[in-house]
Amino acid sequence: MSASAVFILDVKGKPLISRNYKGDVPMTEIDHFMPLLMQHEEEGVLAPLLSHGRVHFLWIKHSNLYLVATTLKNANASLVYSFLYKTVEVFCEYFKELEEESIRDNFVIVYELLDELMDFGFPQTTDSKILQEYITQQGNKLETGKSRVPPTVTNAVSWRSEGIKYKKNEVFIDVIESVNLLVNANGSVLLSEIVGTIKLKVFLSGMPELRLGLNDRVLFELTGRSKNKSVELEDVKFHQCVRLSRFDNDRTISFIPPDGDFELMSYRLSTQVKPLIWIESVIEKFSHSRVEIMVKAKGQFKKQSVANGVEIAVPVPSDADSPRFKTSVGSAKYVPEKNVVIWSIKSFPGGKEYLMRAHFGLPSVETEEVEGRPPIGVKFEIPYFTVSGIQVRYMKIIEKSGYQALPWVRYITQSGDYQLRTS
Repeated sequence: MSASAVFILDVKGKPLISRNYKGDVPMTEIDHFMPLLMQHEEEGVLAPLLSHGRVHFLWIKHSNLYLVATTLKNANASLVYSFLYKTVEVFCEYFKELEEESIRDNFVIVYELLDELMDFGFPQTTDSKILQEYITQQGNKLETGKSRVPPTVTNAVSWRSEGIKYKKNEVFIDVIESVNLLVNANGSVLLSEIVGTIKLKVFLSGMPELRLGLNDRVLFELTGRSKNKSVELEDVKFHQCVRLSRFDNDRTISFIPPDGDFELMSYRLSTQVKPLIWIESVIEKFSHSRVEIMVKAKGQFKKQSVANGVEIAVPVPSDADSPRFKTSVGSAKYVPEKNVVIWSIKSFPGGKEYLMRAHFGLPSVETEEVEGRPPIGVKFEIPYFTVSGIQVRYMKIIEKSGYQALPWVRYITQSGDYQLRTS
């Protein structure tokens, strides 16, 4: 990575704290950052990487702070940004909110953390759970939690402490899929993809090894099984605990998990998804004085499933007033600051069809034509259901003491960027 130094600046560009890791970039170079930023902003060419002479500034903004890394080399930019965002995450774990006041109130801890997060320009321990074992906080003071650095930091397994014990050993697995969908006014699907994550909540004693089996198409092909009920995963990303060499060899997802909550993996599927909740909209205008909007929503998923917390955001003209609603189920609310009607349905079973009618006064119908009409947005969550058909086939838990552990699996499908155009 080779970041030379990391700075935290206030909103005016004044350094609150800095840590020089290599000494090859003068610390005064940071004085050029804010003028560069303002110049690029005025010219409308603001970029996440700014350069002054041979020095490169890689920066992010969080709340009222700028986090800036400097380098002289052609560094791995994606790794630098990952480090900066991870630094924000660690500070938020410690201080709840990361802003100027929390930096000023916790100088000692911030310096200690910056020392542990990076050494000579390379990331080191970035797991907040591990850092909290030996950099502990009481009020605004640093307290030495342990007289020695915990062995976790020097272990091959730096994300899990030794000696963890639970009376009841359990693993909770959440398979969560978000559906991104864009449908045009003719009903054709322009864009559809599934973005999935597998999250674990681990309550296991000792140093267990876990093996997760999915209905992965590549694995089924390797083992000569039928591909009928398999899923082809794309853009798979794993937590650092997963043994990538093992996965590359035989598609086995094998790992020693961190304790508690973490995201094991994410994946994407570019596949033609049938819209789970289909929306039809008809707008009628009457004599330049009022408009009536009729919206029909249909659940196009299996009848055994139920969508919860459904919200359908229907755009209305910006000069509409005097709203009146009639719904066959749920309730409708006008949100004038967003120029939408929100139709809320608590429970929406598959195969059902519902109607909503909205009446508005409309002083100037002509302006609506110029404005155009934004798409209808839909939010929902369907438990015990996945669009892709991904399945957890097994979860093996191997620990030297031989205890029995229970894995629990839950499937959830939810809306991502889900939009249907009406014109």
